[in-house]
Amino acid sequence: MKENHRPDPEKLLKQVQKEELQEKQGKLKIYLGAAPGVGKTYSMLQDALIKRGQGFDVVIGVAESHGRQEIENLVKIFEILPKQVINYKGIKLHEFDLDGALNRNPGLILMDEMAHTNASGLRHDKRWQDIKEILNHGIDVYTTCNVQHIESINDIAAKIIEVKIKETVPDSILELADTIELVDLPPEDLLKRLREGKVYFPNNARLAAEKFFQKGNLAALRELALRFTAERVRTEVLLYRKGKGKTHLWQTKEKILVCVGPGIESNRLIRTACRMSTNLHADWIAVHIDSPRLHFSEEQQNDVTRNLRFAEQLGAETKILSGFDLVKEIIAFAREQNVTLIMVWKHIHSHWRNIFFKSLADEIVRYSSEINVFIVTPSITDEYTDVVPEHLTYTNKTSKIPAYAVSIGVVALVTYINFFLGAYFANANLIMTYLLGVTVVALLGRTGPSILACILSVLACDFFFIPPRFSFAISDIQYFFTLMVMLIVTLVISHLTVLTRRQAEAARISERHMATLHTLSQKLSSTRSLPKLLELAVHHMGDIFNSGVAILLPEKKQLVTKAHYRTDHTLNPKEQSVAQWSFDSGQIAGRGTDTLPFSKALYVPLLAPKGIVGVLRVQPMKPNYLFTPIQMRLLESCANQIAIVIEVDRL
Repeated sequence: MKENHRPDPEKLLKQVQKEELQEKQGKLKIYLGAAPGVGKTYSMLQDALIKRGQGFDVVIGVAESHGRQEIENLVKIFEILPKQVINYKGIKLHEFDLDGALNRNPGLILMDEMAHTNASGLRHDKRWQDIKEILNHGIDVYTTCNVQHIESINDIAAKIIEVKIKETVPDSILELADTIELVDLPPEDLLKRLREGKVYFPNNARLAAEKFFQKGNLAALRELALRFTAERVRTEVLLYRKGKGKTHLWQTKEKILVCVGPGIESNRLIRTACRMSTNLHADWIAVHIDSPRLHFSEEQQNDVTRNLRFAEQLGAETKILSGFDLVKEIIAFAREQNVTLIMVWKHIHSHWRNIFFKSLADEIVRYSSEINVFIVTPSITDEYTDVVPEHLTYTNKTSKIPAYAVSIGVVALVTYINFFLGAYFANANLIMTYLLGVTVVALLGRTGPSILACILSVLACDFFFIPPRFSFAISDIQYFFTLMVMLIVTLVISHLTVLTRRQAEAARISERHMATLHTLSQKLSSTRSLPKLLELAVHHMGDIFNSGVAILLPEKKQLVTKAHYRTDHTLNPKEQSVAQWSFDSGQIAGRGTDTLPFSKALYVPLLAPKGIVGVLRVQPMKPNYLFTPIQMRLLESCANQIAIVIEVDRL
């Protein structure tokens, strides 16, 4: 397999556009800290002093000293832009003058406290909006921010300090930053600075020590700041590798990829990956490849779903990829995600079988390059020594006998026809009839019956039509060559026909899913009033998934059925408890999952941007039917669309 080392043209174009935009805009540097007093403002002023010494035109827009003498001494060195006086409820407030700063047009402006809320009446409500406009005018900005003010971390920080933080900065403004510098200080040193009066005035310091400045709080906020900075650096590394078309591995952090299939061995593999990720403190991804080369039965597809959900419960990120070549897709995804270790199961077979049949584990090792591969094998005494959940022990009930019977029947029919054609055509032309029969068998989409048809066709042609007739003996070497070529050609035709059929099926499934989402989106967008929206949604979902569908919404702290189709309006206490658990936890539960599997239906939480708005109940009409991984993805996508529409209607 040859790796494509060329950069992605689209990614390169986006990177070029981003760089051109950054050239027109000013540079933004953010000094990030875990709490007030760690030294963000001081570090900003020190760096600005160096810039000033290099000849840059540096001015101070806002610099809060909070009584700290060392900061006041540094501020005096710089030019300070005049403040704008705002009368607010009889009080004179001194705020940053944005227009004055733009008219002054310096090379660098220092703007302390990025999350600050401006006084009413100014052009922007928030200081970060002032900063954004300054950047758009090509002026560089240095600013400061505490980790608890970042929008995506705001709720976590609020739980830590037990105070609601109203002033926040959107993550999008942090993404504009060319540099985020972490200003770090251990909690012990910060508490010492607080006691010495180097953070707040004495009265404010006592109040802060009672509420905010506690060692546990500061340690937790420090961890948040370190994690946020590390994630940003990691994102920059991934973007750089993609933009530059880097395919070799950068082992900046351990990351594990585990290959998940339908068998019970995947359960053991997932457990091993979980233990290893814990020991290495590494992230891990459970990946399944949906390939047309794999023709799974309905029971096997159900097991893939269960295994992926099991991995999610143990803390993995799960992905379902589509592709023809399993090894190529796994390696490409691993390189894209900067994976350092691939975990795969290997069955122990005889030496002769390994010669004729490729092993997925061996092929991954062959093409893994610098990515390490960890192979898990069954034990010698007992192939599956782990305690296997009951739902993973199955027997494939899909019978292959009809397909093999069709294969034998087609070859017999072609042979019967050739008896009549043999009087008029040469033996070489009769071979074409057998090729046609093999192609017909291959259209069934099964590899085994196709191979059987190939072998039977060669044997039948030899026995009935190659001299001496009614014998497997061959009188002329050219007939032996003809039969070998016939065998190879029939095998190739059957193989390609099977693969083409499966690829076409996969394409049709993907197209149907896209059409389903598009149709649902169109219908929901053209409908008004919540009852009509819910009624339309359950009917559409019920027809698509051949299921009974109901939507339950909270009413007086209890879930109530607001719309239903092909199912009862009321639920029994057990079903009601499953729906309530799914709503409270925000996780899928019920049929086909490891959570409350006794339920007759599958319960999917309706997740909207502002939270969970309800629960979608889906009960297949076929008994014992479980949704495939692809159907589950479609079901969750439809549920998300319904949730958004419900939330928009309420707003």
